Amino acid sequence: MGDSASPGSVERGWDGPFYRVRRDAFEASFLPNPDEDLGSVCNVDVEVRLMDGSRWSATVFTLAEVDRLMKSWAASGEALDGRYFWCSDGLIVRDPGIESMSGVIAGLLDSGEFSQVLQRLDDD
Repeated sequence: MGDSASPGSVERGWDGPFYRVRRDAFEASFLPNPDEDLGSVCNVDVEVRLMDGSRWSATVFTLAEVDRLMKSWAASGEALDGRYFWCSDGLIVRDPGIESMSGVIAGLLDSGEFSQVLQRLDDD
């Protein structure tokens, strides 16, 4: 996958409860669990701020995490015994980790699909 939406420097690090990734085209604020290995994150909320100031959100899941959740729901009875998965702002990715997820965000910007996939947040 190309990363051309983010040429140049990439800054990343903790800012309170958020793990922020700043690239030339966007800033992504992920909300992982504080003790979670960032390379293994498989279910995380993210807010993305574009250079125009617009804010967007998604809950990012890996395929493996969706499978795990559905199996859990099959046992608990949720979601019609795990027969479906639905999330209003869900984005399913193949690979775990904040870096991989940031790369998907950059790729969505490059391809022009970003606004179709993430949910725009109202400005306050």
